[in-house]
Amino acid sequence: MQVLSVTPEIFPLIKTGGLADVTGALPIALAAKGVTMRTLIPGFPTVMGAFKNMGAFKKKKAVYQNPSLQGGKASVHAVQIAGLDLFVLDAPHLFDRPGGPYGNASGADWPDNWRRFAALSQAGADIAGGAISGYLPDIVHAHDWQSAMTLAYMRYGEAVGTPSMMTVHNLAFQGQFGAGIFGELGLPAAAMALDGVEYYGGVGFLKAGLQAAWAITTVSPTYAQEIRSPEFGMGLDGLINMRSSDLHGIVNGIDTAIWDPATDKHLVSTYTVETLKGRAPNRAAVEDRFGLDRDDSPIVCVISRLTWQKGMDILATVVDGIVATGARLAILGSGDAGLEGALLAAAARHRGRIGVVVGYDEGLSHIMQGGCDAIVIPSRFEPCGLTQLYGLRYGCVPVVARTGGLADTIIDANEAAIAAGVATGFQFTPNNGGALLHAIRRLTDAHASPATFETIQRQGMKTDVSWDRSAEKYVELYRLLLSKRVA
Repeated sequence: MQVLSVTPEIFPLIKTGGLADVTGALPIALAAKGVTMRTLIPGFPTVMGAFKNMGAFKKKKAVYQNPSLQGGKASVHAVQIAGLDLFVLDAPHLFDRPGGPYGNASGADWPDNWRRFAALSQAGADIAGGAISGYLPDIVHAHDWQSAMTLAYMRYGEAVGTPSMMTVHNLAFQGQFGAGIFGELGLPAAAMALDGVEYYGGVGFLKAGLQAAWAITTVSPTYAQEIRSPEFGMGLDGLINMRSSDLHGIVNGIDTAIWDPATDKHLVSTYTVETLKGRAPNRAAVEDRFGLDRDDSPIVCVISRLTWQKGMDILATVVDGIVATGARLAILGSGDAGLEGALLAAAARHRGRIGVVVGYDEGLSHIMQGGCDAIVIPSRFEPCGLTQLYGLRYGCVPVVARTGGLADTIIDANEAAIAAGVATGFQFTPNNGGALLHAIRRLTDAHASPATFETIQRQGMKTDVSWDRSAEKYVELYRLLLSKRVA
């Protein structure tokens, strides 16, 4: 089975969040199940840099060329990087620029993002329609709004009969643009309709993908149900309910080769479920890096974007209470300037009890998972979440809001679950500072009983957080779509 994946990000080449981790790990997991996935990605500078450093970059090796793709010359190159089969869209007029993949160095979105990702989608649809000699995918799998238009171009083009899947990693990001861009998208006039790309008088990229997809997936079963409600549907709940028979929730996995405490080169000390004492040097490294007191109290970490969605404002309101429970806080992240300031102020008030590092450091995030006692994730909504899965894998007990994938992946340490030895973390009511604080108190109480706490840690580390089961569910869904094509 040949699957074409279209995505704006893929680890380890370009990453701003969990989307890249998923699109980087899924092809490897699927390969073990007889599915060959090739991934089309934009030629961002980091991607082209990796390509050119291989010595494989030669214009004559392009497998697809378009002399005028959204305003400039473009080509697609087939290459293998980091064990991934890639189609790289080289379009310098769209992707060769400083800053991040979606915005400039100051964080402002590129004003032509609609054009950039329309081009990615057009290339995806062209490939789906046979533009590359010798390659014709059985299924096209698009990820988030940046590649969602692939399915719209397929619907109105040559690949209308090719099965397609739209995966929503976060419904909050939809790619909404004014109606004025429609004339430059290269779609027929009929597409500017309610059952096409039109969305509240403008053009909706994600909406178009949801409308055109043969199947829709989200990254956890609970989130799949949540987005059918006005509270979580972000204005798309009507469409999603209309497509409910085609909606599937498949929880994400993680790359257990990269995230393995027994072999992780980022750690000061490696360890296994049988050798939890090996976490101690990592704990000391966290204390040193964040300026925390050396004592036996639990270290609770935060590894997150500092945003409203992630519930960081809720955390900021209860940090004094968290310190009062006896816990220490180690916070790694960046985002909203006001939240950064509030957390830095809290660290200044509680020297030795709260430490903050503004920014992101991949290696440090591994050390935190390997040395902290718990990780708190107070998200208002969380389609899946990966940090709690890393926490399970590393014995860093998750304390999570009961929403989306967080609810699906963590077994709450209530009295019955502790007695049965199945608890893996602590859940609390979302968007509630008091509930968050109560969960931290439950954590500190459990931590005071080493036998109880180690049982929770070990049970979490035994949880299967790999892609194996989830990849099998994707394969089953791909087969279902192929059967519909044949029918």
